[in-house]
Amino acid sequence: MSDSETDDLLREAREAFQRASDVENDNRQTALEDIRFARAGEQWPADIVKQRQIDGRPCLTINKLPAFIRQVVNDARQNKPSIKVHPADSGADPETAEVINGLIRNIEYTSNADIAYDTATECAVTGGFGYIRVGIDHAFDDSFDMDIQIKRVSNPFSVYGDPNSTAADSSDWDTAFVVDRLSKSQFEAQYKGKAKVDWDSTAWTGLKGTDWLNDDGVLVAEWWQREEKDRVIVLTEDGMVFGKDELESDPDLQALLQAGVLKIHRERTTKTHKVTQRIISGADVLETNNWVGRYIPIIPVYGDEFDIEGKRYFRSMIHNAIDSQRAFNYWRTAATELVALAPKVPYIGPKGAFDTDIDRWNTANTKSHPFLEYDGQQPPQRQPLDTGAAAGSLQEALNASDDMKAIIGIYDASLGARSNETSGRAIMARQREGDVSTFHFIDNMSRAIRHTGRILIDLIPKVYTGPRIVRIIGEDGSQAPKQINKEAPATDKKGNPLADEQGNPIMAMHDLTAGKYDLTVSTGPSFTTRREEAAAQMTEMIRAFPQAAPIVGPELAKNLDWPGADEIAEKMEAMTSGQIPPELQKAIEDGKQQIAKLTEENQSLKTDQSAEMAKVEAQKQLDMVKIQGQREIEMMKIASDREIAREKIAADYEIAQMKTRLSAQNAAEANKAKQESRPQA
Repeated sequence: MSDSETDDLLREAREAFQRASDVENDNRQTALEDIRFARAGEQWPADIVKQRQIDGRPCLTINKLPAFIRQVVNDARQNKPSIKVHPADSGADPETAEVINGLIRNIEYTSNADIAYDTATECAVTGGFGYIRVGIDHAFDDSFDMDIQIKRVSNPFSVYGDPNSTAADSSDWDTAFVVDRLSKSQFEAQYKGKAKVDWDSTAWTGLKGTDWLNDDGVLVAEWWQREEKDRVIVLTEDGMVFGKDELESDPDLQALLQAGVLKIHRERTTKTHKVTQRIISGADVLETNNWVGRYIPIIPVYGDEFDIEGKRYFRSMIHNAIDSQRAFNYWRTAATELVALAPKVPYIGPKGAFDTDIDRWNTANTKSHPFLEYDGQQPPQRQPLDTGAAAGSLQEALNASDDMKAIIGIYDASLGARSNETSGRAIMARQREGDVSTFHFIDNMSRAIRHTGRILIDLIPKVYTGPRIVRIIGEDGSQAPKQINKEAPATDKKGNPLADEQGNPIMAMHDLTAGKYDLTVSTGPSFTTRREEAAAQMTEMIRAFPQAAPIVGPELAKNLDWPGADEIAEKMEAMTSGQIPPELQKAIEDGKQQIAKLTEENQSLKTDQSAEMAKVEAQKQLDMVKIQGQREIEMMKIASDREIAREKIAADYEIAQMKTRLSAQNAAEANKAKQESRPQA
């Protein structure tokens, strides 16, 4: 750029920074006061502390706010939000979505993202806002591969967001500043060769007394800008979409176009965003870098947010409890002071009663003596300590403590202290009230992580472009290498290759540059906590329903922390599915080999005995034929005898019938003759 263009750009940057600083001034000032009050213990006004020190009066700080802060922050640590990627169009693949899930877990693991999340949450709870940022760096010192990183922002006051933003997750940020103040010597050493520093030049002298140059040093800022741009995209006849600039700059695509393999169907103009990072001082542009993503990679985690007439306010969880904490400190100090300044003359007696052994009487309030002597008839009387005023101060301190709990919404049960709840259900209900009253801090953290995941999904296709092997991490912490952007044998969760029924390797293609993906964020206990709870509940289920043990047993073994629990689970699964364990399978194979050997050894014996066996078999067949023939003859004889008997019976019956008929006929003829021979009357 020319000098005039640089001057215009710097003027624009200074104006943008001044506007962001003016808009955030109230929030930043309030956050600084809250952090100093709650974490640094600066809870008394400086002039009162000084006056009390001069007067020798106590000035106690009994800080109860960190316990409330830890309750919310540690609850967030126990319930880590997790990013889950899902396919969003026809070009996306569910298996590739799982690879992206594992890759995001690996990015979180290698860049210690949990520290970034926890720091941002603690800043939001204590001061009202915190930040996470995403960066890109080389995977190793001796590698050209790039990796994505999630970085911690330890100083939330170093970030100035877009003053025109209204989104809760910075997705609409068009400008942002990340500042760092360096001494003049540090600035010259860090940017040696990039900028000739002439502190007496007009460019620097005009900045004296401003935020950019003062007695504390030089302000160096990362200035992020996001600009909306027009982009022409083309649709090919086979349904593929390319940017026109990408199509024109890629020689391989140009060769396909010229060969007629790739044909453009139509094109249209769409909107996109270009993000630029510039490292600037107030007097010069030190670096200019083009960001590959379409979002500014700085994510805010807000605390308690509200809007008044278009101005956004961010407050910490303990902001409204500050006065109660001050009152608590004052009344505890007053009670201590009243007790400390109580009268130190606890004995009253007649004149002369203390003349005997006066040295002991003079030290009776500070030393323990075995006895005290007095003179006279009436002994000295010990006076009781007046604690009435101190008791009132302690009661007011208790009231102030209760006010803090009511303002924040976290009560004794949530803090682990004994309260008036007696049953476990009542204690859990009171704890749930505390969780609900502070849940918006946890939910704001989930929104920030959701936008972090959105930035990661946008960057992954642009960073992990070429064929390479990346490590993916499962939900249970298991690690496995995966080939991306190139066809390779498919593997299981442990990295073991998969094969089909014929033993051929199954090929897979995880192209991270193709398809569109969306994400969801779920908040809950960590995988370890959920695994322990699942193991306990599955154990109770098996006790209540033992018949479910074959089904639940393998899953129970997976969730236990025994050494070799995974191997036990695999064996149990093999047993329940009817598969033979490897040890038994090996024994079976050894047995088969022994059988084959014995079969081969006995084959010769079988050959020698074959003739004898054939003869024996023939004799057996002959004997069987004889027996069968005799049996058939006997059966035929029995059948013949039965037939002859039946015929004889039928003949006898016929003869008897004939005899009967003849007898009847003879009788009839005799009767007729008798009638004819009788004389006529």
